[in-house]
Parts: sequence; C-alpha cells; structure tokens
Amino acid sequence: MTEIPASHRAILDEATIGHLATLRPDGRIQLNDMWFLFDGNNVRFTHTNKRVKFRNLQLDPTMTLSVTDPHDRYRFVELRGRLSEVIDDPTGSFYQVLDRRYGAAGNSPAPADAADRVILIMAIEVVRVR
Repeated sequence: MTEIPASHRAILDEATIGHLATLRPDGRIQLNDMWFLFDGNNVRFTHTNKRVKFRNLQLDPTMTLSVTDPHDRYRFVELRGRLSEVIDDPTGSFYQVLDRRYGAAGNSPAPADAADRVILIMAIEVVRVR
C-alpha cells in the first residue's frame, strides 16, 4: 500500500513525534525521535548537514518513519521510503514552522545552527497501518 488510509491520516496531521530510522554505514539502524510535517505526498523533516543521520542518508537514502496514534498506543502509521531531496534552509525557516507546529507560541527565533539547516524530503514507497 502506498496511500495513507483516511482512517489513519489524523495520526500524521497531529503534532505527534515520529521515530525515524536510517541505516548506519556498518548496517546497524539509527533511530531518533523527529519532528515532521506530512504535506499530503511526502514527509518533511528539519535537520542539519553536520549530523550522523544526514551522513547516513547520503550513503543510503533508505528511511522509515513510525508514528504512534497519541490517543491509542496500539494504532500506528509506518512509512517506508527514501530520501528524495535535500533543500538548503540557511535561515532555519522550516525549523521555525515545525517549532510552532509542536507548540511554540508566536514567532520562534531561528535556531543557533540555522546556517547548517536543511529540509529532508522523504518519498513514501510503502505504508503500513494498524
């Protein structure tokens, strides 16, 4: 399945924390909590080009995002896909969008690492739900 069923779309529309998995160079999985925004087709993350997760994705663009329904811990959406695009975000503007999405009031300041900020775009290839 590559479409997110309407029954599970709210899980992605809420400001829930996702768990993003990438592959390390030694084949082990790296898993981190991540802010994200589902735009209807792809998933967008804010990140920096200095971190291990970014380097992992440069070597292997495979990624999986799992998001648990905050109202029912037994329901989830799992999105398997790949990094399809990296967009430079040197002002940290997308970080600020996500900061507001996840609870900051008003205009949040640019992050200290704004110069290194990028937007990671995940193309979805497989959708699993429960």
